Amino acid sequence: KHRIVIPCLGHFKEEYEKVSKLYMNNKIRTTKYTLLNFIPRNLFEQFHRVANLYFLFLVVLNWIPLVEAFQKEITMLPLVVVLTIIAVKDGLEDYSKYKMDKQINNLLTKVYNR
Repeated sequence: KHRIVIPCLGHFKEEYEKVSKLYMNNKIRTTKYTLLNFIPRNLFEQFHRVANLYFLFLVVLNWIPLVEAFQKEITMLPLVVVLTIIAVKDGLEDYSKYKMDKQINNLLTKVYNR
């Protein structure tokens, strides 16, 4: 078996673009989120925690007029604050992973050439 390596530099660029469409790239990606899926995926992960589900249950329960104990906005405040703080923390962590991935993917590598 033979392995063909085509550099994406100089006069090989056109050939590289033709061949590279056929195969997966080898870029490293350790991030969980993209800009499009950050909010839904983050909320999905946060509501897998029992404490967040409990506070959501209290918020929903407080919207029923017969059971209403506090003002609706006051009941929502702890849940919104916790969800926002955790979302900001997760976003900053994911952004730092994105920057590190970008740095690693742009490193120069040595290629063996006889």
